[in-house]
Amino acid sequence: MESSAGSKDRMQPSTRSRTLVVAAVITSAATAGMAATTSGAAPIRASAALTGTRHQPAAYRTARTVSHQAPLPKNEVGGPLLASRGIVVHYPRPGARRLPKVPASAYVIADASTGTVLAAKDAHGLYPPASTLKVLTAITMLPRLSPDATVLATKRAASVEPNIVGLLPGHRYKVSDLFRALLIISANDAAVTLVQASGSFSKGMALMNAEAHHLQAYDVVAKQPNGLPAPGQVVSAYDLALIARQALAMPAFMKYDSTLTARFPIKRHKQVTLLNQDYLLTKFRGGIGGKIGWTEKSEATYIGLARRHGVTLIVTILHATPLTEITSAERLLNWGFANAGSVRPVGVLVPPLMAAAAAARPISGSPAAVGGSLAGASGGPARKSITLAAAIAAGLCAAVVAGLAWLRRRMLHSRNPAS
Repeated sequence: MESSAGSKDRMQPSTRSRTLVVAAVITSAATAGMAATTSGAAPIRASAALTGTRHQPAAYRTARTVSHQAPLPKNEVGGPLLASRGIVVHYPRPGARRLPKVPASAYVIADASTGTVLAAKDAHGLYPPASTLKVLTAITMLPRLSPDATVLATKRAASVEPNIVGLLPGHRYKVSDLFRALLIISANDAAVTLVQASGSFSKGMALMNAEAHHLQAYDVVAKQPNGLPAPGQVVSAYDLALIARQALAMPAFMKYDSTLTARFPIKRHKQVTLLNQDYLLTKFRGGIGGKIGWTEKSEATYIGLARRHGVTLIVTILHATPLTEITSAERLLNWGFANAGSVRPVGVLVPPLMAAAAAARPISGSPAAVGGSLAGASGGPARKSITLAAAIAAGLCAAVVAGLAWLRRRMLHSRNPAS
């Protein structure tokens, strides 16, 4: 018995060691898990603030739940009704104001604050974007380029036609001026120059497609930053609404996009006047921005943004009869404002992917392409939370290692007190 007791006493340090180590590891894992969860909480809160989660429709909650459980078919992102090729709408009551008939193959009308889709037609149908793709170009490059930096215009950019501001190869242009040209007069040469400021044309296009994926705009295939025709380049009315919603959340975009006139310096002692092409800004009550597009294949395309009495609506239109896109947008917006508080949603604008929210950071451009510094943001709350989580995890690992070393010394000392 004594022998057994003595043996038991000799085993206790080892047993205590294993118990403490296991407890330490469990505590470390739990704490690191909480830190990691906290790092993801910032994007969740940001999405909640953007989409008004306190008043989320059931469709929004369902879309989020499903998106985290299993991949949805691309044409069901935002809700299964949006996969329909026809018009989808839930009128609040018999005799309610009907949707206007507009000469367009696809459209979406959505509430930017709540994310609810009020009505749609072929929401996920794939169509050429024309210049509406420039909104994606802008929201991709705005966080990455300092407005005061200067960018070198290349021969590739200067040779683009039509709709150009007149960039000269070898000349440097201020980033803020290029964004004005991009959004006020839809300058195709400015679009190419801005994506090349990422370091190369291909890198800039990769960033645009990555941004679309981050927004869950999975229908987008971007190949030209200006939306000029390219094989396989497509968007959907739904995805344009996701892109427009992100643009609304960017004050710099809204400032450039709503500018009515500006002067652009082509070279020293030569400037041109830029006049905004979007008359929704001046002729429609509540108009706050938008983007017009047209090519022969895409026909007319349009993104419209308007706000009345605290309600902000997005309308996107694809493959419309030319010269009808803005009047069609006005009619859809008027219907939306009349029904925003009563119509039952047919879908929802999904929030950006949470994992990608922490990855938005300035990029390093080629010295030959970018003069001056790129945007020097140090990262938002999500990035700081991730840094904090890493620091906590590292500290806990160090504590565990130190604890093991201490326990080993105690074990050795119990076996050989003279040491």
